Amino acid sequence: MEDTTERKKPLRTWGVQFEELEYRYSDDDEELGVWDADAFYGTDTLKLRWLTSGEYAIEEQAYEALENQLLGQIPISTFFDAKAGVRVDTPEGEDRVYGVLGVAGLAPQWFEVDASLYVSHKGDPSAEVDVEYELLLSNYWILAATLDATVAFSEDRDIGVGKGLVSTEAGLRLGYDLIDRSVSPYIGIVHERRYGDTADFAEAEGGSREDWFAVVGVRLSL
Repeated sequence: MEDTTERKKPLRTWGVQFEELEYRYSDDDEELGVWDADAFYGTDTLKLRWLTSGEYAIEEQAYEALENQLLGQIPISTFFDAKAGVRVDTPEGEDRVYGVLGVAGLAPQWFEVDASLYVSHKGDPSAEVDVEYELLLSNYWILAATLDATVAFSEDRDIGVGKGLVSTEAGLRLGYDLIDRSVSPYIGIVHERRYGDTADFAEAEGGSREDWFAVVGVRLSL
């Protein structure tokens, strides 16, 4: 007889993690509150994920960026999952809704990779790749290097995005594992750069092509 008891059913898990929960201070005295969080629920074969990230300008008391994604995720290999869903963006200009397809997982040499293809409700396609590598300096000290790059395959002037390489963000954060990888305060630096027409649009609105930030924050896992 088939065993249908509770112990044979797929194990359901859930969690909430803030990869970034930080204060940033730029080289031109800009102050930002920044977060990048992930909540999930499901089994090894299917997870439902809610991703949220944003930047809040403290002096202006306004959001510079606000992004939410609702995704379904399934394994496609030992180290990678496929994901699909919807993303809602609230930039400085018009709101945008995107369809999402992508992969996320662990590449050789322990690089964490998250790559996504987006198509907006206006038909504008773009892609984003996030890469992270953690170097364990000791049992408690962790040096994390990150690189995020965004490419647009068409121009969306209403939200200040030009065709081609849109922006990159590189970060280096030194954290201390305070409570069993659940609470890890950190300090670091972040460099943001815009390119091509996107940089021109930013400068026309009073922004800049690149910014350096000193950051202090905490990683949380619940």
